Amino acid sequence: MPPVDRPPGRTTVEIRAVIEAFLQSCRQPALLEPGEELLPLTGDNFSLEMRGSRLMLEAWDRTRNLARRVTALQEPSAARLELTVERFARREGQLFLLDLARPAGADLGRRSARLVFRERFRLFLRRQFPEWDLAELSAEANLEFSLSPAFPRAFLRHGQHGWAALACPPEGDAAAALSFGLIWLSYLRASKRRVAVEGLALYAPAGRERAAALRLLALDPAAARCELFTYSEQDFVVRGDPRDHGNLDTRLDPCRRPAPNQGEAWQRIAALPGVERIVKHDGRASLRVRGLEFAEISGGDLIFGLGRRRAAHPHHAAEIERLVEELQRARTPAAQDHAHPLYRQYPEAWLESQARAQLETLDASLLPDPVYGQVPAFAAGERGVIDLLAVDRTGRLAVVELKASADLHLPLQALDYWIRVKWHLDRGEFTASGYFPGIELRPEPPRLLLVSPALQFHPTTETILGYFSPVVDVERIGVAEDWRKELRVMFRLTGAERPR
Repeated sequence: MPPVDRPPGRTTVEIRAVIEAFLQSCRQPALLEPGEELLPLTGDNFSLEMRGSRLMLEAWDRTRNLARRVTALQEPSAARLELTVERFARREGQLFLLDLARPAGADLGRRSARLVFRERFRLFLRRQFPEWDLAELSAEANLEFSLSPAFPRAFLRHGQHGWAALACPPEGDAAAALSFGLIWLSYLRASKRRVAVEGLALYAPAGRERAAALRLLALDPAAARCELFTYSEQDFVVRGDPRDHGNLDTRLDPCRRPAPNQGEAWQRIAALPGVERIVKHDGRASLRVRGLEFAEISGGDLIFGLGRRRAAHPHHAAEIERLVEELQRARTPAAQDHAHPLYRQYPEAWLESQARAQLETLDASLLPDPVYGQVPAFAAGERGVIDLLAVDRTGRLAVVELKASADLHLPLQALDYWIRVKWHLDRGEFTASGYFPGIELRPEPPRLLLVSPALQFHPTTETILGYFSPVVDVERIGVAEDWRKELRVMFRLTGAERPR
């Protein structure tokens, strides 16, 4: 076989020197052949050598062995080196050497992984929908319609019937995938008007589908059919039943009252102007300045600090007072420096502070006290939103979700919390655990209030809310953009209602 012609430029020896120099400069080298999985390189799974006049590159791992003849290369960058290689039957192709420690190399590696998973997703669909036409399949971003490249999506068609499909990759968040799946379903229904797009097929990694399954149970089957599939590492796909995932990652700790003399030694700190004293459900007292906690009292002990906490002793009192003064100067609506870290930090906590102080402004039917934060607790930890649990004057619970910036996932994150509150309510656990003493709680499902600056509700919010079950009584409350100064309600919208 005659050799493939090499464009004029570097000799084979020079090409080898460039490759070796690039690899020596890499902190995290990897090899990428388009359409194949990324192959990390170590000194033990890679070789570059001359075989006669040919420069051969080989790389291997436990499942594959790659051998290519290198014929040319492009000018290298710090993050990647593009090679022209000869494959079987003299076919020419591209090969990339990447430094995953550099952002550009990591981005290309992620895109390659997305394309590989897209092809796995294609195989899933062929197996589950063998008689359907795979009309569209994409793993590219669509910013106009808020579609993420992290979750490949597809449109399946059979005559005048269609299905939306979306898959969560093995390392992805299956619960987040549902948000994008519902957006994709709505997009197809709006753009494929001659086809009845019946529902959404959601694919999730086996063992990680519970959060998505629980959310599916709270959607309206009349709005769309939703099918859940799980896949294994061996690409074995099974249809899942959301009703099989009834156990929740939630707990409800007993509600404890603080001791009568709790924190007497620290009353001077708690009484400082602008300090908020919030009693938590476990009896501890949180000391805050506009939502930002700087100290906590438990029994007669106080710990303080931003970030790293330490036990306070009497000689720390002056230091704590200076900390409060600093917070008061930086964390105020009248602050001159809006870029100051203490001003910008934890905006949801600041919004919570305003909501607690003016709960009846948000909804006149809500009792201002008691109001509980972060109960029930999530085993998964931080969720990026503030949860408050209140009760109205008739004894009906109300879940209040607070978000200071636009978040596509807010509706379904709020639904997570609503599901857990309803779970404990149905079992009578709030009353049994000491919450809302003296108030007879109604058995109706709780209300769900989404509170955010009016211009910060994500454009897809109405789309996702349109799929909620009628059992979920949801209301959006948009507050004025100057909410740090004053909490003013700009609109109230029920369900998926759109603002005029």
